[in-house]
Order: sequence, then structure tokens, then C-alpha cells
Amino acid sequence: MATYKEIHGIKVRDYTTNPDNPIEGQLWYNTTDNVAKYQIPNTFSAWASGGNMNSGRSDFGSTIASPDSSVLGFGGGSPGAQNESYNGSSWTELADLNTGRFSLRGSGNSNTAAIAFGGYSPPGTGNVNYANTESWNGSSWTEVNDLNAARQQLGTSGTSTAALAFGGDTGPNAVTESWNGTSWTEVNDLNTGRSQVAGFGVTNTAAIGQGSNAIPTGSLTESWNGTSWTEVNDINTPRRSQAGAGESTSGVVFGGEDPSANSVAHTETWNGSSWAEVTNMITAVRSAGSAGTSSSVAVAFGGIDSPGAQEPATQHFSANMAQGAWATSTAMNTARRGLSSAVSGTQTAALGFGGGNPNGIANTESWNGSSWTEVNDLNTAGGSLAGSGTQTSALAFGRSPNPNGALTESWDGSSWTEVGDLNTARYVGGGAGGSNTAALMFGGLTTPPTTYKALAEEWNGSAWTEVGDLNTARSAGGLGQSAEAALGFGGYTGTANTGATESWNGSAWTEVNDLNTAREQISGSGEYTDAVAFGGNPMTGKTETWNGSVWFETADLNTGRKKTGPSGTSTAALAFSGQDVTGDSPSGSTLNEEWSGSSNTTKTISTD
Repeated sequence: MATYKEIHGIKVRDYTTNPDNPIEGQLWYNTTDNVAKYQIPNTFSAWASGGNMNSGRSDFGSTIASPDSSVLGFGGGSPGAQNESYNGSSWTELADLNTGRFSLRGSGNSNTAAIAFGGYSPPGTGNVNYANTESWNGSSWTEVNDLNAARQQLGTSGTSTAALAFGGDTGPNAVTESWNGTSWTEVNDLNTGRSQVAGFGVTNTAAIGQGSNAIPTGSLTESWNGTSWTEVNDINTPRRSQAGAGESTSGVVFGGEDPSANSVAHTETWNGSSWAEVTNMITAVRSAGSAGTSSSVAVAFGGIDSPGAQEPATQHFSANMAQGAWATSTAMNTARRGLSSAVSGTQTAALGFGGGNPNGIANTESWNGSSWTEVNDLNTAGGSLAGSGTQTSALAFGRSPNPNGALTESWDGSSWTEVGDLNTARYVGGGAGGSNTAALMFGGLTTPPTTYKALAEEWNGSAWTEVGDLNTARSAGGLGQSAEAALGFGGYTGTANTGATESWNGSAWTEVNDLNTAREQISGSGEYTDAVAFGGNPMTGKTETWNGSVWFETADLNTGRKKTGPSGTSTAALAFSGQDVTGDSPSGSTLNEEWSGSSNTTKTISTD
């Protein structure tokens, strides 16, 4: 973000009214109101779905101070020794705990250094509270010095060498113990003894303990300063068995159990003095694992849902998502659906070509940021194409109807030329690439017989070469400014819609986190690390933004549609043509919408 000095120099400009269309960071003085004002971006909190754990379970320990891309979850369930590591998209099973148990806790700031302590005996092994402590070195667990007080369902904060354990069920109690990397030492107790408490913090000298097994006291919050506990402002929704992440001045608590024994999705953030309710979790869970170092970013995994099932789901939280919006813009000249576009185009320089009408058209239109102009047609009409490139250097490939599914045409800014065919004719595939000399096509549908493909081919300017297949055969949405770095997402497998997302690194596809809503005939703009996806079938306006790890749902298209043409980036995109939810004619629509990935609000600095 630019500084004020970079935008407007060193002086604050006077206005009799607020300026038209102020930009983020702009500062001015309103002489009519006698106040200074500035422009601040709008943000919102959101949850996104991540990769499932290998086994659904609850009441386990985790490295609570970890970033969400290096998380460890251990114990829980039965036999209670399982240990898994999360890399931001998938879980990997690692060496088990030496002592299986549930309702234990853990501390650590990575998936290579952690401690596990306390807990309760697995079902069928007696009613035993554990004091056992185990240390993780990245490959195995070693038993080290026990807690002084055996207990379960306790709170925790800190790292593998500086941790805090407090409360728990042996009564419940208020005992607090501090870990120095070698042994536990009893320090000052909580003011209120309790179990099923959520704890978070990045050290043993500053922590927050929140909640209680007794719902009447489930709102209680206490703050630890390294010496003693102080009661601070209560949470808004009392509960037990919730999870937490963060540090003493910036944290988040989510999930838990209400007085009727139902799992809840409530999420609240802590700013160091008070709690604020924000967006609910996707799936309500209690007794989940958690990780995160502030109120801004966290991850929740496992737990028990409202029907009482052990969940494998992982959920990512972000508190500061930019608030985007769609705005209807100038319509195209020719109604169609299933067109393609120069996917590396911009919001102000786009190219849309072909489409189903319903059998296929050759029409090409160019966008200059304010209007569409008809330019030279494709040589061969077709729908459900894929594309690459820019407004002045594009490639069109794969299309229906057969037998033209292998045709490739190159655009030089004024006309189309037929070039080398795909090796495998198909349509409704994904495309990526920054020019007419470097492109990637993946997935798609061949007929007859009807077959969904995983095949990927790369274009070098003169010929197509088969490269690494997708992990999931399907029709697919695609995006990417380069043929060596692309994202494939959504589609249809022949039996069901999918939200599967895969990342291409120039040699292989890697499965990453799915879309939150599975759908086909979806479009997207941006890069493999930063993108926006929109629309799809079942016809919807759902829009999701990709941060390189997970998809977050944000503001919908104004008119839900499938088979749209895309152009632009994650913050400045176009969605044009397509078929809308009102069931317009098979020819499709001319509708054009512009995406802004952020919006701003005017704030007053003073009222003197």
C-alpha cells in the first residue's frame, strides 16, 4: 500500500466536502465538518475448508502456537496414540505417542518440536487421569518428567520448552504449572477451578484461559502475566469444550458445547481487553484441536459435531479478508455461453471468443475497460473452449462440437490463425498461459464415448506435448498467468460435481484444498497463488477467493451464472456472458460484471 506522502505529498489537502473516490490510505481535512478523515479498507472474517484428518477424532492435543501450515495433532479417540502432521492442505500420519490417551493437551510452535501432557485413559482401560509428559523431536516421542498433578481437559499455552498447564478435571481444579523444557513447577492457581477450558498463548509468561465445564461459569476469562491470574472481560457466549488460538493480546475462541449438549459454531476474537463475535465456523464442533498465533489466522481440526460424530474436518479462519464486490458493467454485443477468454487479460483489456449458441459460434469481442467491440472471428466456430494469453496475444484450444475438439487457433491482436492441433480432442477443459506461445490445457471431456480426462498438454508456440496428468479426471475450471504455474479447480467427474483443486508447478499436479462449494462450469481469474473463482453449475453466483492455501467464500455475483468468460486478477476481474439462473435462452447472456477485490470506508480521525 502506498503511503500518504507517495500519493499526495507532505501536506494534508483541504476539501469543503469529501473527495470523490478516495483511495486506500488517503488522508484529507473536511473544512465543512472541521474533521480529518481517511480511507480504510473494508474487511470481514471467514472460515474455509481444509484437508481432512486421516481419522476423525476429538479431545486430542495439538501444537497450539503453530502457524496453520505446520500443525501437529496427537492423541484422542481410541486407542488414543495417533499422531498426524498438517502442511496446510493434507495430513500425514507420524509416529504414535508412547501412551495412548484422550483429553490431553499439547504445546509447541511447529510440527517438529512439541510436548504432550495430561489426559485420560482410553475407553475400556480404566478411569485414569494421566500426568505423563512426552516430548516430540520431529520423528519420535520421548517420555520426560510428569506433571505434578495428573488431570485431563486442561488449558495450555506456550512452546515445547516454555509451556503452561492450568485447570483440568480432577475435581475440577485450579492448579497451574509452568514447564521450562525439563520439568514442571507449580505456580499460582487460577481464580476459579475448572476443566474443559480453552487456553492460548505463545509462552508460559502470558496466556488466556477461557470457558468452564460448568456452563454458568463458561464465560469466565482469566489472563496470566507470568506470576498470577487476573479475571478480565467475559466471552459473549458461555460454553465448554471450545478451542482457542493466539496470544494473550490477540486471540480467537471457536466451537464448543452449549447447555443442551449441542456443538456450536460460535467464534469470538480477543483484542487484549474484550471479546467480539465474528463469523461462525462452517461445521459446529466441540473438543477440537487448534493452532494459531493471533486473532487473525487460525486453524481448527477434528472434534465432535452436533449429531455426535467424530469429525475429520479441518477449518481455516481468517479475520482480515478484503471485502470485495461485483458491479454490473457494459454488456457484450453477442449473447453466448461456454465462451473462452484470454485468461491472462486484465479488467480493462480482455478478449472473449467462441461460445455455444447453442451449437457454437466464432464471434470474438475485445474489451477496452468501458465497451466491447466485435473484432475478427475465429476460423472455426466452437463452444466450451479453453484459452490462454492476453488481449493482443491469445490462444484458443479444445472445443465442441466434434470433430473440431483438437483445433488450436492463435490470435495476434487482429486475426486468428489455425496452428497445431491438440493431441487429444476434447472440450470443457481448463486453460492457463500468458501468451499465444506458451499455454497449458488440462482435463476435459471427449465424445464419443463420453470420457472425462485427466490429460494435460503444454503448448510451446508450435506444438502440443503431453505432460503430467491431473490427479482427478474431470471437466475443470482453470487459471494461471503462466503455463508453468496454474490452478485447476472444480468440474464434473462423470458421476458428481467436484471441488477438487490442483496446483501445477511445470512438471506435476499437487492436490491442495478443495473449493468450499463443489460445482462444474466454473470460471476464475488470477494466479495459482492468488485467485478468484465464480459462478458454476448448479447455477450459482458463489464467489471464492484463493490465498495460495484455501478458498474463502466472499460476495456473490449479482447474477448467478455458469459458463462465463473470465479475465483479470484476484482483485480486478471480469465475468462476462454465460447462462444465468433465471434460465435465459440456450444462447446465453451478454451480461458483464466487474470484480473489485477490496472496498474502502471513510473514517473520521477527530471531531475537534
